[in-house]
Amino acid sequence: MTHRLEQAIAQLSKLPDSDQDAIAALILEELADEQRWQESFARSQDKLAVLAERARIDIQAGRVRDIGIDEL
Repeated sequence: MTHRLEQAIAQLSKLPDSDQDAIAALILEELADEQRWQESFARSQDKLAVLAERARIDIQAGRVRDIGIDEL
């Protein structure tokens, strides 16, 4: 465990149980969300490779032009 996490846990341990549970729920939700994101990203690699190849082909064929953010 990192020093910073140890500090956070030490501070959390001083809070009432209900606050500790609320913060724990937020942390667990965030960790679960990150896990779902990682799994989704891992499953999308083939699709992303196809999209990247299409983009390379479009660039080589001159079907892509540079535009500024104001032109979107």
